[in-house]
Amino acid sequence: MNRFVIAGTNSGVGKTTLTIGLMAALQKRGLTVQGFKCGPDYIDPSFHQAVTGRTSRNIDSFMFEEDVVKDIVMRATASSDVAIIEGVMGFYDGKNPLSDVGSTADIAAITESPVILVVNCAAMARSAAAIVKGFQLLSNQPKIVAVVANQVGSASHFQIVKTAIEAECRIPVIGYMKKQPDLHMPSRHLGLIPALERGEMQEYFDQLATLVEETIDLDQLLDVTKAAPLAVTSSVFTKQTEQTCTIAVAKDAAFNFYYEENLELLQANGAKLVYFSPLADEEVPVEADGLYIGGGFPEEFAEKLSKNERAKQSIQSFIASKRPTFAECGGFMYLTEAIETLDGELFDMVGAIPGCTKMQGKRVALGYREIYGKKDNFLIKEGMVAKGHEFHYSTYEGESENHAYDTKGKFKAKGEGYLRDNIVAGYTHFHFASNPAVAARFVSACSERKVLCTEKSI
Repeated sequence: MNRFVIAGTNSGVGKTTLTIGLMAALQKRGLTVQGFKCGPDYIDPSFHQAVTGRTSRNIDSFMFEEDVVKDIVMRATASSDVAIIEGVMGFYDGKNPLSDVGSTADIAAITESPVILVVNCAAMARSAAAIVKGFQLLSNQPKIVAVVANQVGSASHFQIVKTAIEAECRIPVIGYMKKQPDLHMPSRHLGLIPALERGEMQEYFDQLATLVEETIDLDQLLDVTKAAPLAVTSSVFTKQTEQTCTIAVAKDAAFNFYYEENLELLQANGAKLVYFSPLADEEVPVEADGLYIGGGFPEEFAEKLSKNERAKQSIQSFIASKRPTFAECGGFMYLTEAIETLDGELFDMVGAIPGCTKMQGKRVALGYREIYGKKDNFLIKEGMVAKGHEFHYSTYEGESENHAYDTKGKFKAKGEGYLRDNIVAGYTHFHFASNPAVAARFVSACSERKVLCTEKSI
């Protein structure tokens, strides 16, 4: 099959625009395209899914082991013709400046995927060759097989850049993206996802496909990006047990930040998943033994969520029944007493967690997290470690002692989130593939509660 990485010399060089354009153009050829995104990003995979109709997967060499990365790629590409892995930041930018860990280059090496390097060639000619040469020489692990020139001024400008790079770097420049002042990549903010899901971006995708077809040699692209299947000896996603419980998952425009692997690992460990929408004022399904409320942007729908009393009361009753409840970021915000928006309005939320969350005018947290468990935490017990990330624009103002777990980013570990009996909630987004035992514990806690409730009713 074809499998390749779209890498950039730096952030903002045009990786996502090119990735979407290639996905759309290859789909027009009748090929089945599977998307991937390096790093813990929720927005770009939403673009991929909107174009391809397939769930895009996050792969990350900091959050999980190499075999898990390969496992995710092989499972997702089993029924596709082309796999496109969109990089993050600059090609070699990762967890720290002294290694490739967490970088696009690391993912390219682990997945043995050819690399298409995107270079911003605006206002340069032969200098573009120096940039490409530097990326070739920094590491001999990833294999850069071709270049796409972005932001070129004209076809003749492209020919100059192409001649220089091919002469000095001995790899083909397979095409270019012209400056398009009238075609802008939409700002990738959280509120864009519902628009993607409604199909409102289709015209933009079609325009990108046309541009790609005009200036990029797709036949040459497919010729240089052949890749062999990866060797995977075992899978953490193999079904471990028969169904033992049911977990309700809140999923709608307000709560939709879920790693697909998190859901699949819950299923592999014996959970049946049922979905409901707090935004549509739906109750927690009656058969649920556990509750999972993921991230999203409840602040965008704060007024509507505050008025949906049936959904809120249902969640309150569910939590009062002592059934396991796990909430991440937006879900954590929803479980507090209220959300205060930027204009100072206060909207009542579920009220299961004391205190409120307050929106800030700038980003509060961003980055990888190592997550250390605590005693009496049904999800991640003391001595366990998982990995994930934080990304939010709000602060929690409430109880500061009942932390759900400790998290460590660049600095020392500190308490984060809220823990009480059957509630584990916080800003940190877990990736269960970083430690599959976390998913197993979640399912086990729900199964045990189900048995206890059954025994009491007999």
